[in-house]
Amino acid sequence: MVQVRVLGVALDAARQHIVLLKPLLEDPNARRVLPIWIGSQEATSILLALEGEQAPRPLTHDLMTTFLETLGARIERVDVTRIEDGTFFAEITLATPSGKLVLDARPSDAIALTLRSEAPLYVAERVLEEAGIPAELADPRTDDAKVDEFKRFLDDVDPEDFQG
Repeated sequence: MVQVRVLGVALDAARQHIVLLKPLLEDPNARRVLPIWIGSQEATSILLALEGEQAPRPLTHDLMTTFLETLGARIERVDVTRIEDGTFFAEITLATPSGKLVLDARPSDAIALTLRSEAPLYVAERVLEEAGIPAELADPRTDDAKVDEFKRFLDDVDPEDFQG
C-alpha cells in the first residue's frame, strides 16, 4: 500500500468530478496521481473537508462521523484496494469498542470520511500502477503546455478506460 493525500477535486471534459490522490513519499509511484471519478455530492463533501469548512446543516459524511464518535468508534485507515471493470473499491478500517472492523465502501465516501477523521489514506500499488497518470499532468504549478496536455487527457479519457 502507498500512503496518499488528496491533491484536489477537478472536472473532466464531460463535467464529471474527479478526486486526485497523490503519494506522500518519494517512491517509484510518487510520480503518479490517481484520478477517481466521483459524484457531485461527494465532491462537495470532499471540497468542504479540504477547505476546513462546514455546511450549514450536516452532510451525510458529517452525520456518519457523528455516528462513529457517538458509538465510540474511530476510523483507523482507509484503503483503495482494487479496480475492477473501471470501478474502484475501498475499505474503511474502524477501531470499535468490540474490536477492529473492516467495511466495504465507495472510495468517494471513504475519502470524505477520512478527511474528516484525519485518518491515513492508502492506495494499493497495483491500482496506482494500473490507473495512475503522470503527476506532472495534474500539478497546478506546471507550465501552460503541461496544463493543456492534462486538459487534453481529461477530454479524451473515460472511466471505462481503466477497465481491467
